[in-house]
Amino acid sequence: MKEASGNFPVSVDLEAAIAARKVLAIIPAYNEEKNISRVIQGIRRFSPSLDILVVDDCSADRTAAVAMEEGAEVISLPFNLGYGVACQTGFKYAVGKKYDLAVQIDGDGQHDPSYINALLKEVFDGTVDVAIGSRFLGKSAYRAPLLRKLGMFLFGIIASVLIGQRVTDPTSGFQALNSKVLRFFAQEVYPVDYPDADVLVLLHYARFKIREMPVRMYENVDKSMHKGLKSFYYVFKMVLSILVTMLSKRHILRKVTRPQ
Repeated sequence: MKEASGNFPVSVDLEAAIAARKVLAIIPAYNEEKNISRVIQGIRRFSPSLDILVVDDCSADRTAAVAMEEGAEVISLPFNLGYGVACQTGFKYAVGKKYDLAVQIDGDGQHDPSYINALLKEVFDGTVDVAIGSRFLGKSAYRAPLLRKLGMFLFGIIASVLIGQRVTDPTSGFQALNSKVLRFFAQEVYPVDYPDADVLVLLHYARFKIREMPVRMYENVDKSMHKGLKSFYYVFKMVLSILVTMLSKRHILRKVTRPQ
């Protein structure tokens, strides 16, 4: 066994097993010229067998160019369509290219890539369909701004009640997914505005198995989509999206049971 910087034991057998499968790292990115290189390099350091896709959400800087210089596959969206659309573009690409597994990791450097294999292991074993990295499980020094922390706490409670299991990090975008979930997320049921706690409810209604895993995340002090008035708009949109998801349960079940 050898140990990753995240203090998770990573076996050579696991790395070989992952290398034998078709696995894609999906990186949604917007104006991440300063961060995208180290994100790609981090993935290559800890999970060298993964293919890497950067979905550039019409950045105003050199995000796409830098990602291409690093050797990643790049899809550039024609307009700034938002985080959810960037993620779903990656899912559709993975389905089209017939990937077995995928890991979603943000392009701003908040997610520690040394935890990728630990997340993939849960899905690779077939234990769960989605493994979600939580910054609040285990020992974590992550400190969120007060308003964001309150929002995360609220949505954590709502998601926990609705799906019947404890949710500690309902806004985590660090996750590993199997091919069944990729196909499901490639459909119109995926919430393309702010995919957070509503995605957990969506997965539960579609009868997918979810598990949180402890990971390390770093605070992004340079920018946040949840500052100022955007915080209140985000809370409103998330509550509305959860309600819509609840009302759409029958439609969701039809989508997940449809033959692929």
